[in-house]
Amino acid sequence: MQEFELIQKLIPLLPGNASLRVGAGDDCAVIDMGVPGRELLFKTDAVVEGIHFKPGEEPERIGHKALARCLSDIAAMAGTPLAALVTLGLPPQFDPAVIEAIYRGMGTLAERHGVAIAGGETTTNPDRMLLSIALIGWVERGKAVLRGGARPGDALFVTGELGGSLAGKHLDFQPRLEEARWLARHFEIHSMIDLSDGLAGDLRHILKASHAGADMLATAIPLSRAARLASRAKSSAKPALLAALTDGEDFELLFTLPGRLAVQLLDAWKKEFPKLRLSCIGKITADAGVRIRDKQGVRPLTVHGYSHFK
Repeated sequence: MQEFELIQKLIPLLPGNASLRVGAGDDCAVIDMGVPGRELLFKTDAVVEGIHFKPGEEPERIGHKALARCLSDIAAMAGTPLAALVTLGLPPQFDPAVIEAIYRGMGTLAERHGVAIAGGETTTNPDRMLLSIALIGWVERGKAVLRGGARPGDALFVTGELGGSLAGKHLDFQPRLEEARWLARHFEIHSMIDLSDGLAGDLRHILKASHAGADMLATAIPLSRAARLASRAKSSAKPALLAALTDGEDFELLFTLPGRLAVQLLDAWKKEFPKLRLSCIGKITADAGVRIRDKQGVRPLTVHGYSHFK
């Protein structure tokens, strides 16, 4: 059974209540706490040694990534983060100096975004380290950007450049909190997600939630320098486009808005965020499925994103 098949089996077993506005199936839960003008965003995520970072990795980067993953999900809802709790699982033999450095990495990122690290839990994990972050944030009432709002005719955009996580980008990425809030304030954003499992996988999450399809242009997909260099390093290396589609952990924003606003958005973005690339890579269609146009013509996209249980 694959990861998302398991999730679909578990979702019907999750009880809700009157306060839960958006539950499992989006980037964050949205909860009505009765606060005038605001709703609560709630997210948890984990990094595991040997899966999300290598043994011996620079500890500050591990701490940065652990918190940044949750911050990226808050960004995908166009929200503002508030406070985090940290669950730390450690094997019997560990170096306290390494753990302190991990927390310094988390703390630096938290301070940058005004996030309080309010405590947490420590426990034993038999053979490897894990860090689990629970994060709360907020969004204006009714303003959370969900995955399920894409409409036929929408333009499909992505921030930054894709591919390169295997070269270490996944440890240093910056969650696009400011950019997402700016988008939601100034444009009619229909749907949004952060790219954690790869463009090929996360686009399908938007399409499934929106009951829509998409056409993409291969040459418009922004490829990172790291992905291009890796594809040239040896003949057996993964092509840069395939890396951008499938590697995951880019943590850029993928979003849709009415096609009539595409040029206006590109012009405004260049003025607001001149150092961050923004690319229109395709459009949303009424026809289900994902198609990609390349030198060979138009064909169905058959590759998928990262899955933990493959």
